Amino acid sequence: MNWSIKLFKIKGIEVKVHLTFVLILVWAAYRWSISTGEGIQGALFGIAATLLLFVSVTLHELGHSFQAIKYGVKVRDIILMPMGGVAQMEEIPEDPNKELRIAIAGPLVNFGIAALLIGIGTLLNARALISLEELRDSLGQVSWSGLLSYLTSANLMLGLFNLIPAFPMDGGRVLRALLAKKLTHARATQIAAKIGQGFALLLGLWGFMSGSWTLVIIAIFVWMGAGQENQGVQVKHILGETTVGQVMTRSPHVLQVNDSLSKAVELTLSTSQADFPVLEWGSNRVAGLLTETDLLRGLQSLGSDAAVREIMQMRIPFTSPSELLHAAQQKMLTSRTRVLLVLNSESELLGLLTVNDINEAYRLMVVSPKLAVNAR
Repeated sequence: MNWSIKLFKIKGIEVKVHLTFVLILVWAAYRWSISTGEGIQGALFGIAATLLLFVSVTLHELGHSFQAIKYGVKVRDIILMPMGGVAQMEEIPEDPNKELRIAIAGPLVNFGIAALLIGIGTLLNARALISLEELRDSLGQVSWSGLLSYLTSANLMLGLFNLIPAFPMDGGRVLRALLAKKLTHARATQIAAKIGQGFALLLGLWGFMSGSWTLVIIAIFVWMGAGQENQGVQVKHILGETTVGQVMTRSPHVLQVNDSLSKAVELTLSTSQADFPVLEWGSNRVAGLLTETDLLRGLQSLGSDAAVREIMQMRIPFTSPSELLHAAQQKMLTSRTRVLLVLNSESELLGLLTVNDINEAYRLMVVSPKLAVNAR
């Protein structure tokens, strides 16, 4: 099931909202309605304030995305979730100057929005900038005139929060970019990740001692984000220049479009392979892919006598022998698949790349890079 709904598309970037986003609107309606005692009016105010805040979040992510596009980075989409927004990019440049500009673009957008709102407040003779104490007091009131100051403060805090030097916040990437001017990208990531996890530990302890479970959740999020960022970069560093052609399974078992699902079952049970390329009848051209999940679904709905073509995937994730292994791994992650077909320019099958192939190459290269190169 696709849990995201497309809102609009700009410069090739699809902006989507995750279905769980409804939860933050429900929470906002409840929070403002109960805390202010204003009932439906309070609920409507809470929903409007939250939606306007997420307009700023969207612009923040677009700031990152437009800067990334400038450097040739493909941005697949932006997804809005209860915890914020995420711009999904194929890969952040390792050039520290480019990464720095991409990372800082988001917070700068928020500071720009805050400056714009302050200017509007000046023109309307309304206060857009208030103290933290006044902001705290205003959160218990329904004040449409106070919405300007709320959004101004929210943008300032959003920009400052994202500059905290901890992954996955923008500040973590800014810190890595600055460190990478003197160190290798991998080493800079290690240091930035450790600093981020140290910050997460302190934040979590503070949240636990103060009884703020929101801070504890944020701390867990930061800890995991820092660890995942470091792991991804270290894997890329270890895999180095290894290509798909060096680690792929060169002679995978295949199926023909007219083969029955019972043959797929037989191959699954008699071999260690779980996903099968499906070829056009009498040729080596690929027609589809039958995964283990497809097979189970087909057996349940159609029976073992059904033809493979009735259940196979037509939109096939693929790679080439010359593609870097790390790039292929990223393609697996974005495609949410555990297998890629290795094809030539004529869509003819050359091999199969699985998660197990990548894991095997990684383990070998941890021991010795030469072992992975000569493993196949």
